[in-house]
Amino acid sequence: MYIKGKDELADAVIEGLQDKKGHRIVVADLTGIEDTVCRKFIIAQGGSPSQVHALAISVGDKVRQLCQTRPLAVEGMRQGIWVAMDYSDVIVHIFLPDERSFYDLEHLWADAELTEIPETD
Repeated sequence: MYIKGKDELADAVIEGLQDKKGHRIVVADLTGIEDTVCRKFIIAQGGSPSQVHALAISVGDKVRQLCQTRPLAVEGMRQGIWVAMDYSDVIVHIFLPDERSFYDLEHLWADAELTEIPETD
């Protein structure tokens, strides 16, 4: 279960997504599942390739500012369809709506606890 204030990295990612009006932010908590690639997936979407790109830049800036860390890898920035940012324990996925529906990462791990983050104004 995601609880604001308990995970500095996840909080910074979510703040970066909210700063650029990311939509449908979901935290998939994988900590209780064996043999996972990370502790959390944070999934969000943008309405256009330029917004997906802006969301990824915002996440990188916010995490660097608040956590003094950088992602191990970032993929998909050129296309702006699906950007994946690997922070080791947290992997951020930012999609366009059609790609998010197609890949359905929220349900990739059936046992993951999902927390929907309310959108900001």
